[in-house]
Amino acid sequence: MSLMLGPTLETPRLILRPPSADDLEPWLAMMGDAEANCFLGGPKPRPVAWRSLATHCGAWTLQGFGNFSIIEKASGLWVGRAGPWQPEGWPGREIGWSLARASWGKGYATEAARACLDWTFDRLGWRKVVRIIDPANTASIAVATRLGSTRIGPGSLPAPFEPDGVDVYGQSLARRT
Repeated sequence: MSLMLGPTLETPRLILRPPSADDLEPWLAMMGDAEANCFLGGPKPRPVAWRSLATHCGAWTLQGFGNFSIIEKASGLWVGRAGPWQPEGWPGREIGWSLARASWGKGYATEAARACLDWTFDRLGWRKVVRIIDPANTASIAVATRLGSTRIGPGSLPAPFEPDGVDVYGQSLARRT
């Protein structure tokens, strides 16, 4: 049994809870999928994907927030991750998402990100958030736009991600949708 260090959020179709060791196998599968990670640096081998899960779990301890695991209520399946994220040197407080390919096209990214947005504004007291998106990732740009974000401009990420070209989208509490 895994220790969970944060709240559980619910939407009509999803349960969002902090990630745990129980999520390892679906997390590894998503991180190893070339198409699901084409805008996140490509597929990751098992040890790197494990470190990613450990990093997201650790964010809850270090910062009191982090990505949630997204669980589909109807099936109980892990379908991805979404939530607040602010690693050292990041361009701002982000709400991001990544879904397993089998869950694309169902509106889960928008539903989960909206719940996370509400939680960060209501519980964490954030006044604005950013979304860091590869300019070619039209699906994530569409989600960000549906949520009320607008493009601020090009951005840069800290090492070792600095060669990756990104656009920064922003949204304030006043533009909450």
